[in-house]
Amino acid sequence: MTASVTLNDTLVGESGPVVVFLHGLFGQGRNFTQIAKSLEPDYRSLLVDLPNHGRSGWSDDIDYVTIADLVADHLRAGVVADGPVHVVGHSMGGKIAMVLALRHADLVDRLVVVDISPAENSDSSEFEHLLDSLASLDLTTLTRRGEADERLADRIGDPRVRGFLLQNLRSRDGSFHWQANLDVLRQGLERIGGFPRLDGTFDHPVLWMAGEKSPYITDDDEPAMRALFPRTQLVTVKDAGHWVHSEKPEAFVSILRVFLAA
Repeated sequence: MTASVTLNDTLVGESGPVVVFLHGLFGQGRNFTQIAKSLEPDYRSLLVDLPNHGRSGWSDDIDYVTIADLVADHLRAGVVADGPVHVVGHSMGGKIAMVLALRHADLVDRLVVVDISPAENSDSSEFEHLLDSLASLDLTTLTRRGEADERLADRIGDPRVRGFLLQNLRSRDGSFHWQANLDVLRQGLERIGGFPRLDGTFDHPVLWMAGEKSPYITDDDEPAMRALFPRTQLVTVKDAGHWVHSEKPEAFVSILRVFLAA
């Protein structure tokens, strides 16, 4: 990955400790805007666009260690000047948050990992399908955003998923473009589904939050999680799928507040 990739972020709130949010694949920092507003005025929230997403720079490959180091440098140059921060990562962002905590423990006070584990996820077929579906759109013939939704309906049946993915579609000077780096994300799916081998442990409090209906955290993942994060507390959110924070925002904020204040 190019070391000079610049990261975009947005700070929400004016007082309190800082909570850094790292989004998942296809996401962007602003996905956590309502969560961040719900944490005011007790916390400030830094919503980060990860590389190849949102308004952050693009790279030529995907590597969790390099991304975590990039985030660490970004935090050291900004909000960490006031002391360690809390870090919340969802899915791909959860893996980056775990690597960040293991490699830069001095930056992280409390860690929250949402619906992902430090385990190998070898089945990337769902994400391959989504990326291929987006890439199949001929952007040169699009005249309006709604047309993109209509064209994707046959390949991606869930309108909520389409709406989430189409947040990455941008219009400029009368033409459309993808804000996310679809080519690099498609090429890097195997790495995105994996997790690097790292030495050491993170001996701070860790909240491991799972969606009850999600397949991304299993009983088999627990030994690997606790080996790296011995102070892990697992909480399952009832009736939630993989996108816990958007499906059950009130429960998510309530659990998060209790953990950060403990």
